Order: sequence, then structure tokens, then C-alpha cells
Amino acid sequence: MDVQLKRGLLEVGVLAVIRNEPSYGYRIIKDMEPYVSLSESTLYTILKRLEDTKMLRVKTVEHNSRLRKYYHITKEGMDKIEEFKEYWADIKALAKLIIGEEAI
Repeated sequence: MDVQLKRGLLEVGVLAVIRNEPSYGYRIIKDMEPYVSLSESTLYTILKRLEDTKMLRVKTVEHNSRLRKYYHITKEGMDKIEEFKEYWADIKALAKLIIGEEAI
């Protein structure tokens, strides 16, 4: 799969996982497992990029005598999800073309 396409899909997937409630790295990986395997290094690269682009904000909280970063989605992150949903019909149509299925 094209690296840029996969990166974009993973970013939106991470945003989708935390859109309803803040979460932390290990939990995000577990929540994504039914859909895609994601390594810690890949996840933390994505989280950093999303934070840098203001789609996430981070809050550090002490948990069991350790610091844990919780990631919260921002308005920009929610807008990114909505933008993806607008393009979904085009993505599905192109996938059907690529796979060889007739478009609906």
C-alpha cells in the first residue's frame, strides 16, 4: 500500500478511536487491533504528528505512580474525520474499480 495513503488512513483511524473519550497509547493500540495491527513506534509517530498539527492535545496524568499521556481530540481532529467521511464515497468507488467489482 502507498505509504502516504496508509499514513493518512492510520491518522484518521487513531482520531476515530479517541473521538468519544480521551485515551492513552496502549489503549489506542488495543482499540485498533480489530482493524489493523499497529506497533508502538508507528502509533507514537502518528500521535506526535497529530499533536503537531493541532488535531490532538495531550494531558499528562499520574497513574499508578507513573506518568501517562492522555490524548484528547480537538476541533481540528474532528474536522479531519468529517473531511475523510466526505471523501469516503470516492474511495469506495475507486476500490471497486481496482478490485474489479461493478460500482454501485
